[in-house]
Amino acid sequence: MQASRDISRLIEIMAALRTPGTGCPWDLEQNFATIAPYTLEEAYEVADAIARGDLTDLREELGDLLLQVAFHARMAQEQGAFDFGDVVQAITEKLLRRHPHVFGEARGLSPSDVKVLWDRIKSEEKAGKQGGKQAEEPAGALAGVPVGLPALTRALKLQQKASKVGFDWNDPMAVLAKIREEADEIEAAIRAGERKETAAETGDLLFAVVNLARHLDADPEAVLRATNQKFERRFGSIERALKARGKTPSESTLAEMDALWDEAKAAEK
Repeated sequence: MQASRDISRLIEIMAALRTPGTGCPWDLEQNFATIAPYTLEEAYEVADAIARGDLTDLREELGDLLLQVAFHARMAQEQGAFDFGDVVQAITEKLLRRHPHVFGEARGLSPSDVKVLWDRIKSEEKAGKQGGKQAEEPAGALAGVPVGLPALTRALKLQQKASKVGFDWNDPMAVLAKIREEADEIEAAIRAGERKETAAETGDLLFAVVNLARHLDADPEAVLRATNQKFERRFGSIERALKARGKTPSESTLAEMDALWDEAKAAEK
């Protein structure tokens, strides 16, 4: 079997891998639950390639992510639920439906108008899905945020939904005041020796910081990722400087490493 640019070849390869008796033993024992962590991992690796500006790596990581789609679709096909073609049809129908300003009659919309239109169509779709199900109670304003999302991203989405129904501060300074309040509560819990309470208050602080990022139109996952990279870069500078002195971080004092950190920070400005 040869490699190809045709998507049908990928589907054929996935089917071969999942064929009992002749396929791959590892692939054959997988299911939706065992593959899901790999799907998340590949999505993060796509984001990492983008953050690094590595388009060659991005091409490869997008392929890995596409494989995950093909894998899930193949397992669903084996159960008679849907196949890869159904996945493609579903997303193309959704794109056509959510872009009436491109494929329909709506024209001349601004980016903000498009966002409002997108949210309205998405809400109508959700209402249609719920109308076909017998629910014990109506879905709340925060419904529909996947629990499997990274905590920062899920916090952001919960806050966005709450904001749409008026549960929100009016400016970032009010959020900053909340952050200071949460920090004070953490200090009080630490002084009282309440470790469990300290952890809970730390969660409240993180939630408030996500809220501040939202009010500043910043993606909390993206800004934290950038800070992680900055930390890695500066700590690497510390390690290189210590190595030149014939030392390692464990052989150095905190004061010595702090001084090198300040030097690395100054060098970036």
